[in-house]
Amino acid sequence: MGFLDTLFGRTKTVKQVRPDRLFALTTAALDLETAHGIVTTGEAAIVFQPLATGDFNEIADDAEAILRSSGEDTGTTVVRRDDDYGYRWMVLQDPDVDDQVIGVNAVMESLQAGGYADRVLCAVFAFKQERDGSPLHLVYLAKRGTWYPFVPVPGQTKERGRERELQMRAILDPLMGLEPEMDRWYPLWGAPIGG
Repeated sequence: MGFLDTLFGRTKTVKQVRPDRLFALTTAALDLETAHGIVTTGEAAIVFQPLATGDFNEIADDAEAILRSSGEDTGTTVVRRDDDYGYRWMVLQDPDVDDQVIGVNAVMESLQAGGYADRVLCAVFAFKQERDGSPLHLVYLAKRGTWYPFVPVPGQTKERGRERELQMRAILDPLMGLEPEMDRWYPLWGAPIGG
């Protein structure tokens, strides 16, 4: 924000991200399964920082109610969890990646329409290698409209598989818009998805 913005009371707005960047996962998931044996665990989550205001809570509650209602048709279930850092995880459980993406997008659009797009941290989709069950999380940075792989090492505390992340970078790069700055590939320790 510049000097004139401050002087005239203008606030910095969060860039509105095009949904096609999020929906790139629906096509990529098919390629990951058929060409690489990487399948969904049936879980995804949108992570946001809640505000203790009636307006924000009403928007978040309405988005959750819509997901629950549409889940009766799609089979999607929703669980709300708050973590130790003050973030809320809205976890969607559904074996269909398309339904996961549609659900996450619905929550993001609700928060964005209410003026709270800046509260969304990311969306996380849990995958695993079919042959050995090793985890892979695909993380969507909502404010940047980019993706990155996060590979937690099974059985280890806060250890990530950097080599596997780089391998996944090569696989995912032609399929979806990856985050070019690797220092933004934040580890999401303790994510309540993917086992």
